Amino acid sequence: MSETTLLQSETVSQSLFSLAAVSLAMDSTALIGSQPKLTSVKALAEAPGLSSLPSSHTFPIHPNDEQLPVSDTNESIPTVDFSLLTSSNPDERSKMIQELGNACQDWGFFMVTNHGVPESLMNEMIEACRQFFELTEEEKAEYEGKHVLDPIRSGTSFNASVDKVLYWRDYLKIFQHPEFHSPSKPPAFREIAMEYSKRVRQVAKELIRGISQSLGLEDHYIEKAVNLEKSLQIMIANLYPPCPQPELAMGLPTHSDHGLVTLLIQNGIGGLQVQHNGKWVNVHPIPNSFLANIGDHVEILGNGKYKSVLHRAVVNNRDVRISIALSNGPALDSAIAPASKFLGDGRTPPAYRAMKYKEYVELQQSNKLDGKSCLERIRNTRI
Repeated sequence: MSETTLLQSETVSQSLFSLAAVSLAMDSTALIGSQPKLTSVKALAEAPGLSSLPSSHTFPIHPNDEQLPVSDTNESIPTVDFSLLTSSNPDERSKMIQELGNACQDWGFFMVTNHGVPESLMNEMIEACRQFFELTEEEKAEYEGKHVLDPIRSGTSFNASVDKVLYWRDYLKIFQHPEFHSPSKPPAFREIAMEYSKRVRQVAKELIRGISQSLGLEDHYIEKAVNLEKSLQIMIANLYPPCPQPELAMGLPTHSDHGLVTLLIQNGIGGLQVQHNGKWVNVHPIPNSFLANIGDHVEILGNGKYKSVLHRAVVNNRDVRISIALSNGPALDSAIAPASKFLGDGRTPPAYRAMKYKEYVELQQSNKLDGKSCLERIRNTRI
């Protein structure tokens, strides 16, 4: 066989391989026994010959989102100086609690600076998550969860069993508290995650105390009402690979977070957008800061005084984005309802009915991610 024929044969083989990879990606599933096995977005993005977005991942724009423009100004979200929030100087602390309350009421999102968590630890956590996503598909498959309350779940999209269109995102979700869990790979993950989640939990606890006071409640009110000692803390690591047609894809759709406070870090690549004053605002975190947002259960406890804010993740065609969110919520068996302070001795009806946190998490995580639809299900419509 001539050298030219050999080269042509290799080219044909490579082309067939590329077509097969893209075909697999287009189907998004490969059957293992009777169970569909989803192709990760990472594998899909790295498939040779992928130049356009598979139909399985082409995201239809929601009518309400389509009407909202992306802000063309560099609006900056509020900043909370954690060192002043925890200051022994009552005037400094009082001033920062007021600023925290304003941030919750006006934005629902804020940067947390001077928080005391070492930047080196934050970077190590991002690197450990990157190494997890670099594991083989078979290794990651060991951590496929069967139920939304499984303590370790690795997968793609949000809830692939109900998502009509798959999101351009792979994830790892791990319960960190009240019981600590960790994948066994990569080897350093466990030690880093344990220290990181513990440090972040302390930051979250102080923020929750500040939020409690800013609502006019005692500083420990929320802590006691939700049994924070047994709080559910979940680490959600997100991988958003480069996308061939980012304008047609979505990393995560418009949604609010369950829980009390979510604290997020990322690898320096943007992608988070927050809804504010009728526009989508691109968030550009300050280095060595946490991006914090209040969750649905702060809205419930305050009977709607503070609102959990809609946000989404968009993707790009150049860079891999990794974000790590630590969701800090009530204890799973705590039933969360509006604080009596906001009900005026029964004169003001509760805006939300009580529901156990476990049931709320199962409700949100078992359905498709759709705005604040989960919160709407427990809203008191008779008001």
